[in-house]
Amino acid sequence: MSLIRLEDVQKTYQLDQTTVAALRGVSLDIDRGEFVAIMGPSGSGKSTLMNTLGCLDRPTEGTYELDGEDVMKMSANGRADLRNRKIGFVFQNFNLLARTSALENVELPLLYSRSISPRQRRRRAKGLLEQVGLGDRMDHHPGQLSGGQQQRVAIARALVNEPAILMADEPTGNLDSRTSNEVMQLLGNLNAEGGITLIIVTHEQDVARHARRILILRDGLVECDTIDFAEALQALHGPDGIG
Repeated sequence: MSLIRLEDVQKTYQLDQTTVAALRGVSLDIDRGEFVAIMGPSGSGKSTLMNTLGCLDRPTEGTYELDGEDVMKMSANGRADLRNRKIGFVFQNFNLLARTSALENVELPLLYSRSISPRQRRRRAKGLLEQVGLGDRMDHHPGQLSGGQQQRVAIARALVNEPAILMADEPTGNLDSRTSNEVMQLLGNLNAEGGITLIIVTHEQDVARHARRILILRDGLVECDTIDFAEALQALHGPDGIG
């Protein structure tokens, strides 16, 4: 069974008197352990698809099953519970709390968990910070860390609930090229060695190159679904190199 299954998913919004179709019939399956990059021009539906996959938004029509659970039948609270159990998020702006240490930031998602003791929570957070190469920066606050280090803290925080899926929205958008490559290598290792399913939205070709499967969206539809990077670029830019 696929970890993620979408069938004819549609999402429309009302803007004043106009109905806007953000997704116009997306069907796809993502298996456990895949590394998928989502690309497309502005307005193609990338963010809407990511919000749908992340259970942040509910499709207007269609089928969405996540790890065998029918998302379409869930209330907002049900989706929130599923999201907390199954998905970790990494954002472009890191979204760390400025007045708390790296260790405390990583611990945050577990603060209200009744299934883990404070000692276990701290041990897990420390282990993740060591895994992302920040074992010597645990007591530092975000302002004392570089952009790449802050994103590593954010990745550790996203993993602390032991999710099945890690979703990253432009994870290197605020990083220079060298640091971007380091972060993507880290994410790639987590996928290859840890087996976590990884889905990223990016407009950067050098970032998408790390993925093993690329989806190109255009006008709310999946125009290309391929493991061939050259084929993905041709679909993204067209035969004349114009996106």
